[in-house]
Amino acid sequence: MSNTPTSQVRTRIAPSPTGDPHVGTAYIALFNRCFARQHGGEFILRIEDTDQTRSTARSEQDILQALRWLGLDWAEGPDNGGPHGPYRQSQRSDIYREHIQILLDKGHAFRCFCTAERLDAVRAEQMANKQTAGYDGHCLSLSDKEIANKLEARESHVIRMKVPQEGECVFHDRLRGEIRINWQQIDMQVLMKSDHLPTYHFANVVDDHLMEITHVIRGEEWINSTPKHILLYQHFGWQEPQFCHMPLLRNPDKSKLSKRKNPTSISYYQDMGYLSDAMVNYLGMMGWTMPDGREKFTLAEMESAFDIDRVSLGGPVFDVEKLNWLNGKYIRENLDTDTFAEAYSQWALADGKMTQIIPLIKDRVERFSDVVPLAGFFLSGLLPVHEQDFAHKQLSAEQCKHILQLYVWQLEQLTDWTRDDVERSAQQLAAFMGIKIRETLFPLFVAITGKAVSVSVIDAITILGLDVSRARIRHAVDVLGGVSKKEAKVLEKTFRELQSGVEKAI
Repeated sequence: MSNTPTSQVRTRIAPSPTGDPHVGTAYIALFNRCFARQHGGEFILRIEDTDQTRSTARSEQDILQALRWLGLDWAEGPDNGGPHGPYRQSQRSDIYREHIQILLDKGHAFRCFCTAERLDAVRAEQMANKQTAGYDGHCLSLSDKEIANKLEARESHVIRMKVPQEGECVFHDRLRGEIRINWQQIDMQVLMKSDHLPTYHFANVVDDHLMEITHVIRGEEWINSTPKHILLYQHFGWQEPQFCHMPLLRNPDKSKLSKRKNPTSISYYQDMGYLSDAMVNYLGMMGWTMPDGREKFTLAEMESAFDIDRVSLGGPVFDVEKLNWLNGKYIRENLDTDTFAEAYSQWALADGKMTQIIPLIKDRVERFSDVVPLAGFFLSGLLPVHEQDFAHKQLSAEQCKHILQLYVWQLEQLTDWTRDDVERSAQQLAAFMGIKIRETLFPLFVAITGKAVSVSVIDAITILGLDVSRARIRHAVDVLGGVSKKEAKVLEKTFRELQSGVEKAI
């Protein structure tokens, strides 16, 4: 095993397959790829799926598809292999067991048998005393005999890393210069969970070293975790990579980019008909500019001119209106009549969309000219709905808004996206609220199809998918006045009660 990284620049993106393919993932992937290509190096993709309860094969495929759509291909990964595989953490268990034993043998890690109840009590006491919450080192004092007896009794335990109690960790960040963090702020991190799966921090360092990653370019939210990673490199006697923490994407109001304020799924922008070239161009403008200041540029041009030291630390604003402007510029300037027609046809007919729509409208069609009035909403973005469209004999506008908000949270809980799951979620909400399913579906008809009566709204939601459906429902909530912070707290409590009832029923 080499302790010296390869001289070739190697960067990586390591998404967790636990949800939608996030624009933040694409943003970090873009900058990693540009940095590697600009230095004649390689860009690697690794799947960090140690969270077995939340990771799904569907999410992994969505992430890979979204990055491919953007043209951000990789030299090594779970789909195309490479000399440093496997590229899924769930397939690297033997590697982690081997390396955790090295740390135990060297005395840099220890077994912790503390129960969840004890840890909760310790943290509660620390918070009551206004101390930094963290592990108190209880199991550090266990003797070899005590540990052996507990192991023989098969007591559940985790493996934690020993952390210095004095001094500070000093490291250099490519964008931020010298960073100092006191070791007392660093918890004795769990490295191996009781299910024998590694935590993110441990697997991340082992994989980065074995995959010969030379530069770790990631979001600034990982700055405070860097001392843990550096300590692991030191414990193993490995040379650490260079660190570069990128500024986080922000909403126009400067808050952290969140799906509650802006669509954050790459798939949403693909489904809404944005051009991949425009999307990559826009992500490239997040905190970085071309030397000549122009705003429109290709991926190849960005790679050629790229200099990561020119990244601005001011929070880059992900503004959909600016993206719309840039996408329109691409459509007008890059697509002639024929290429426009071809690109539009590919988007409108993607993934057999029409073969899913036709069975819903066929019985209602007398002429082909009837198709657009019946099915046009499938090929639209946010619909021009108004508050009066939600007028109903049994439901107030407030009730409609609450149904929509609760239902979109229901949809976000789905791990599988099937018609049965979409329908079951609506039925569960109707039963919980004590209203008829027909009334529950009314505001959904308006939000999703733009009409109080249309084709099956359950089928429509299933075909449109979570991203577009979520955007339309949230748009409808805004049309109905939006949800205040006070309302949100009440609705979140109601939603927890709804979820509790669903779990008990299961």
